[in-house]
Amino acid sequence: MQRPEKNKSSRQMSESFLTAGFLSLSGGLQDAYTYLSRGAVFANAQTGNIVLFSHSLFQQNWSGALHYFIPLLFFAFGVAAAEGLHVLFEKSNRLHWRQPVLLAEIILLFLVGFLPEEQNLIANALVSFSCAMQVQAFRKVNGYSFASTMCIGNLRSGMEAFCVFLRTKERAALKKAAAYFGIILLFALGAGLGGALLSLFRIKTIWFSCLFLIIGFCLMFIREKTVRKSF
Repeated sequence: MQRPEKNKSSRQMSESFLTAGFLSLSGGLQDAYTYLSRGAVFANAQTGNIVLFSHSLFQQNWSGALHYFIPLLFFAFGVAAAEGLHVLFEKSNRLHWRQPVLLAEIILLFLVGFLPEEQNLIANALVSFSCAMQVQAFRKVNGYSFASTMCIGNLRSGMEAFCVFLRTKERAALKKAAAYFGIILLFALGAGLGGALLSLFRIKTIWFSCLFLIIGFCLMFIREKTVRKSF
């Protein structure tokens, strides 16, 4: 009996580079949006908020401390919310559990576009909450661990893979490095696009982030086919 050389398996599009690319565009735009138009708060890079929160505390600037603490708190809530949606939709046959996460994020970010600058604290809280859901739910691209809303881990992993390629000449390592650097490039593109759009659309610029997420949401209805050898 002849053994088949190859068989096909399916992979969820939530872990494809295409979906991760649109999520990274959205993540970069979110960070630029909150920092440039919502009072210099990082939606995604909570390390920066911790630094500024601590600085405000030591300066006894209580309103400033609150300004950075609220996004931190809501980021933590967002992680918990994503885990709750994971449990709730894990066995759903119609939707992948990550799709309700994106849907909730889209709704929240759309509402942020209606909040005036006087309500920046609420706006930053909602964006941080949304970002946390995204970073908790989407943690792999092409099988590699990654983050669509921040770059430090991607930069470390990309450079590590590139160094492995220089040492071993393994194409798999080069492919891995390219995936990470591609995600970083798209994140930067999203941030630059967000900054440019702010002069035209002001606080409603966040709706472009919703557009990228809607594309990601729709892509996840596709089952990406991969071919692998059978051993």
